[in-house]
Amino acid sequence: MAEAIRLARQNITSGLGGPFGAVVVKNGEIIARGTNRVTCDNDPTAHAEVVAIREACKALDSFQLDECEIYCSCEPCPMCLGAIYWARPARIYFAAGRNDAADAGFDDNFIYKEIGANINERKIPASQILRNEAVEVFREWKESDIKIPY
Repeated sequence: MAEAIRLARQNITSGLGGPFGAVVVKNGEIIARGTNRVTCDNDPTAHAEVVAIREACKALDSFQLDECEIYCSCEPCPMCLGAIYWARPARIYFAAGRNDAADAGFDDNFIYKEIGANINERKIPASQILRNEAVEVFREWKESDIKIPY
């Protein structure tokens, strides 16, 4: 955890992004590090956890983080939590909480509320179109002999 916090602090002084750091550990060894790179990469998905997950998956040559742990300098936001669950590590550790982040200007409460809202009540309008065509693609996936399930 100390390394994740160190990375968060270093990211402030480097000016590369927000005050967030994350590391992925396997068998007691750090295999990947990530810092928030949203502003320097112009990538709203470049949160520390996502950057660390991408690096860890490259290092492991796998799309899953089996038997890994992820250490985050702050409680993961909804996007990062989703990415972490898709990566399937064994455990998540975090230091600062979501309220600490909100106090510093990083308030994800809006997104937590939006996720729980009905689609027609969300702030960004969403419409379902071409459902039958998309369902056909899922049918093809289910029948595929070359897919890699995950």
